[in-house]
Amino acid sequence: MSKICQITGKKAQSGNNVAHSNVRTKRKFNVNLFTKKFYWVEQDCWINLNISAAGLRLINKIGLDAAIKSAVEKGFINS
Repeated sequence: MSKICQITGKKAQSGNNVAHSNVRTKRKFNVNLFTKKFYWVEQDCWINLNISAAGLRLINKIGLDAAIKSAVEKGFINS
């Protein structure tokens, strides 16, 4: 399972840990990602999505069908 949100396309970013002595070491900023099961009324089926917290808020705001359609247009979902 890759760490990419299927709705927003968010993925891990890289950055630095900065010590008190200003020594910098590489680190990752991971996405707040989890697997959630949704009932898709238009298709009359259940789907599992790897979704971030921002993607969940987007689904609550515009609806599951509109969020999936925009994700397919942007290429985040292959369907």
